[in-house]
Amino acid sequence: MSEKMELPKGWILDYLGEYIVKGGGTVDPSRFKDEEFELYSIPAYDSQVPEIVNGVQIGSTKKVVQDNDVLLSRIVPHIQRSWVVPATHGKRKIGSGEWIIFRGNTFTPKYLRFFLLSYEFHQKFMKTISGVGGSLTRANPNQVALFPIPLPPLHEQYRIIAKIEELFSSLDKGIENLKIAQAQLRTYRQAVLKWAFEGKLTNEDVKDGELPEGWKWKRVSEISRVVRGGSPRPAGDPRYYNGIIPFLKVADLTKDEKVYLTTFEYTIKEAGLHKTRQIEPNTLLLTNSGATLGVPKICMINATMNDGIAAFLDLDKRSLCYLFYFWVSKTRELRTINQGAAQPNLNTEIIKNYEVAFPPTFEEQSLIVSEIEKRLSVCNKLEESIAQSLLQAEALRQSILKKAFEGKLVPQDPDDEPASVLLQWIKAERAAVVAKKCNSWRKKCDKCCWGTWNAGWETGQEEG
Repeated sequence: MSEKMELPKGWILDYLGEYIVKGGGTVDPSRFKDEEFELYSIPAYDSQVPEIVNGVQIGSTKKVVQDNDVLLSRIVPHIQRSWVVPATHGKRKIGSGEWIIFRGNTFTPKYLRFFLLSYEFHQKFMKTISGVGGSLTRANPNQVALFPIPLPPLHEQYRIIAKIEELFSSLDKGIENLKIAQAQLRTYRQAVLKWAFEGKLTNEDVKDGELPEGWKWKRVSEISRVVRGGSPRPAGDPRYYNGIIPFLKVADLTKDEKVYLTTFEYTIKEAGLHKTRQIEPNTLLLTNSGATLGVPKICMINATMNDGIAAFLDLDKRSLCYLFYFWVSKTRELRTINQGAAQPNLNTEIIKNYEVAFPPTFEEQSLIVSEIEKRLSVCNKLEESIAQSLLQAEALRQSILKKAFEGKLVPQDPDDEPASVLLQWIKAERAAVVAKKCNSWRKKCDKCCWGTWNAGWETGQEEG
């Protein structure tokens, strides 16, 4: 937000640094041994449920926060999470160093929170990020302090909050319906694949648990030879790597949801060929290790592959797509297989022993593939439309916030007391508090350097 922006009448441009709480009072667990705390750790986005902990466990890095403080997460990847501390009773509220804490009288907590959630603030906030020890990355509060915030009169802030919440409520209902539709499409996809390999897409009166007439169960080992790839060792050795021969890794298969693989990122030299596995075009592949195991792909190029990939050799080319969609239908199941390893893996024996229901003819296999692709194509189009709508919903959310902080979301009321009046009153109150403290200190320190102190007070009173 530009500091030169034209503000509506009655608004002022202030800086966040005026409201950032420094210090806050570290909690000593030994003083509150049996007291229950509400620990304001980083919650899920928009969460309103604090973590309840015992005072003994909170350590010495926690700061006391107050009702209606506005918290902003300063740690990547949780930035742009903002939270208003709700007014509750009976428990001491604690915030950790994960938060930048804001407190003030010229804004309502929800108004500031919505401002901190705005896209324009977030973009500038991102530029303040700097590494601070360990592996965590944090925003620097001193840099955030320099960011300007437009402040309307308090009554207008309440009107802005009400309008934002009204519009966001309608928007959230629409988003919820879109996400329900997404989930329903995922369920439908799985149902289509399940029906396909039960024979129900091409045979009308198939009973549950039975195969259509002429269909047979076959082990994968009966229809193909399953082999695993290999990787030249040591990895990255210039004797073997960075040549002209395509070398496929799991990421090559999992980077998109296409049926066919025609591109590659890594290469090896001829010297590495005896340490890997070569494959020809029209070879069905399946990832067999890592969190993304169980992803099939039909490779359309001459290539080699590492040991995170299995290949189905000697498979009749007419069954390529049929078996491809069979493995798509089994991806979730494959990822639940526990072999006792720290990283999920599928050995070739597991893959070989999978049973596939086969129709009696290649023509029926082709028809089933056609029916699958026709239905999934409709799903793809609907999912693209939903994804676009979700993006538009987020853009609309940010548009609402942008208008709100430009003074364009609700009309101004000429009877509202200008924000500048409130600000002047608050500054005067602060100065009075400081003066009272200074007078108290002066009486206690008459024997100290009164002339020096008095000169400092006369020149520094305004800064308080």
